Amino acid sequence: MIHPGATLGVIGGGQLGRMFTVRAREMGYRVVVLDPDIGSPAGTIADQHLAAQYDDPTALEQLAGACQAVTTEFENVPAGVLDRLADRIAVRPSAAAVAIAQDRILEKRFIRDHGFPTADFHPVASAADLDLAWQRIGSPALLKTSRLGYDGKGQVPVDTLDEAAEALRHLGRDCILERRVDLEREISVVLARGADGMIACYPPGENVHVRGILSTTTVPARVSPALATEALGIARALADALEYVGVLGVEMFMTGTEGLLVNELAPRPHNSGHYTLDACVTDQFEQQVRALAGLPLGETRLLTPATMLNLLGDLWRDGAPPWDRLLALPGVKLHLYGKRHARPGRKMGHATCLAASAEAAAALARRAAQAVGAVTASPSPASSG
Repeated sequence: MIHPGATLGVIGGGQLGRMFTVRAREMGYRVVVLDPDIGSPAGTIADQHLAAQYDDPTALEQLAGACQAVTTEFENVPAGVLDRLADRIAVRPSAAAVAIAQDRILEKRFIRDHGFPTADFHPVASAADLDLAWQRIGSPALLKTSRLGYDGKGQVPVDTLDEAAEALRHLGRDCILERRVDLEREISVVLARGADGMIACYPPGENVHVRGILSTTTVPARVSPALATEALGIARALADALEYVGVLGVEMFMTGTEGLLVNELAPRPHNSGHYTLDACVTDQFEQQVRALAGLPLGETRLLTPATMLNLLGDLWRDGAPPWDRLLALPGVKLHLYGKRHARPGRKMGHATCLAASAEAAAALARRAAQAVGAVTASPSPASSG
């Protein structure tokens, strides 16, 4: 057990690292951030910022020497870096778990090997592979990079083999061809698992995407109790199978004919769990600190229904958004991430909209979006991957 007063490390200086750093410091820990960006959101508030590449030998030596344990804020940290650090200090989650989650092919095979369904898929490393993949998957489909894709990046919807071939040339790396499924809803389960195997789950959240980027998450998800229980069971089982330690996000598709399909694993706090900062007894970033330090996990009870609304860089097109209009709405909480430059599609912050029911929270989020000019969409059946 690593007690307050010790130093914790986080690889990655984005908003997830920033929110981890805030919680860790509130709990009495010092924090060292490793991130190459000298103005990174987490690095600017950490006790120490190592402005270096993630695999820089000198920086890793400094990180290991200063910290009692290290975590990550994104899944694309080279697994070899985590292995190297694990020779010196506690690293949570493990390199093995992160390596599975950062490769879509390994990830989907892992999920299926443990008895859970995914959308049909086929690896594609060459044009020859694509012909076979198309025979097996067919249309409609998504061609995705096997690594490094997020927020709709690194994936192209395709309806013909010619479109798939052009997409493969454009993506230019190992890919996966995946069948697009008929969605009723997309949900996610965020959980924390301790080194002792104890698991604390948050209620399933209902997610809506706009242009491939998460727009809103509403909790509790408007699904049947039986389906919510099934989703929680799947997430728990996958966390156990990974021997995971830390906060894990499990994304799932709710379909009309195939039931629940597991989409992706995120080995870190998840965008769909940001509502926990305002709506739960213990938020996901405090859980990350607790799991990393070997402390007992906190209670995940939902105190009030909520909808999380992402605030993207598009809102800054004419200057700073009118925050006064947003904050004039009762029940709305604003979180900004300290990023210096606003770009279209870049996550600059979020608002949590608290209300007496999930429906009321979702309606409040629509009003909040309208107040600042954000684009949202209502959950409805759609084809997606």
